[in-house]
Amino acid sequence: MQVAAITTARSGRARRLAKLAAVGVALATLALIACDRWVAHAASASCHERVEDVPLAPVALVLGCSEHLADGRRNLYFGRRMDAAAELYRTGAVERLIVSGDNHRAEYDEPTAMKAALVERGVPAERIHCDYAGFRTLDSVVRAELVFGQRRLVIVSQRFHAERAVFLARSRGLEASGYCAQAVGGGSGMRVRAREVVARAAAVLDAHVLGTQPRFLGPPIALDG
Repeated sequence: MQVAAITTARSGRARRLAKLAAVGVALATLALIACDRWVAHAASASCHERVEDVPLAPVALVLGCSEHLADGRRNLYFGRRMDAAAELYRTGAVERLIVSGDNHRAEYDEPTAMKAALVERGVPAERIHCDYAGFRTLDSVVRAELVFGQRRLVIVSQRFHAERAVFLARSRGLEASGYCAQAVGGGSGMRVRAREVVARAAAVLDAHVLGTQPRFLGPPIALDG
């Protein structure tokens, strides 16, 4: 009898714990979806597919990624962002570009690769400014304001990423719009979009709960002209 009672009690506790876990998962899922929709609602109308719809601004902030994948193939996200940034400059929508990415070790240098790719596309080197401490999207956005002195800018990336960056910028009171580089489809695009849901939740926390600041700031950098 005692063994049966103990077994029944343990079974009851296990069921209660399973129910609590299920409720926790459901609440977390709802929170992720809510954050994703919040970011989209706040920024989607300000992110444009056509260059003629982009409001004129002094500077475009081009968000970085690796030029090559781990297997050595070219990263389509990189190339398409560079194409979009070069188009902004060629059409006169912006006068200068800030290329912001990760350079946390000497052999990994996103901004230098971005600048070289833009020069290949016809953008004058003197019109391109490297931000070597864009470790996160938040870092890139905040440094564009506090280090490079820009409060009106166009942010260049694929739509999912541009929306999050514009959300972060507008949360700081910046006048920001987005220019959406061509999307990347297939399995890679689906995986990136799934990760973006979590990244958007982190962006909401950073902007409206934690007040997260960049890893590095440093002295102001003036952009000539």
